[in-house]
Amino acid sequence: MSARSSIGALALAAAAVFTPLTLTSAPASASAPAVAHLPAITGPQVMARAETWHPHTPQRIPYNQGAYHNGYRTDCSGYASMALGLPAPGTNTVGLASRSVSTPIPLSALATGDLLIDSTGDSNTRHVVIFQRWANPNHSSYWAYEQRGGYGTDHRILTYGLSASSQFHPYHPRVLN
Repeated sequence: MSARSSIGALALAAAAVFTPLTLTSAPASASAPAVAHLPAITGPQVMARAETWHPHTPQRIPYNQGAYHNGYRTDCSGYASMALGLPAPGTNTVGLASRSVSTPIPLSALATGDLLIDSTGDSNTRHVVIFQRWANPNHSSYWAYEQRGGYGTDHRILTYGLSASSQFHPYHPRVLN
């Protein structure tokens, strides 16, 4: 079975715990959750959860900072929070980069389920993507999941964070095994 097929099978299993698409108005605030009491999650589980928003398909979840799907904001940080199993509605990008949620790591340590985060600027410039795997042997690009403006849930090859001048930095979520 291919890695993509395995992830697809895990996505189907994870999808069973989610309800159909529901975009609603805002629930409670999105402060950084305490992760010490949350159960650990594995990289493949993060990928399976990311697949439940149907990346790069016509059924993908539309990007909207003011909308919600299954309790999570349908922006990049809400999507990453959902994939990591953090409490809904998820934390914002700054919260994902906080020490209570994640730990900075070297780029060379990136593993499935880790995050690349640009936590500078405002809500229109900050962004987070979920690292899946390197796209090539020289590590000059990688496969990632993201919720991106003007498109919605996506799975594509990226280079965010790979240049020395990038504002994206790698993080290991504290809930990730």
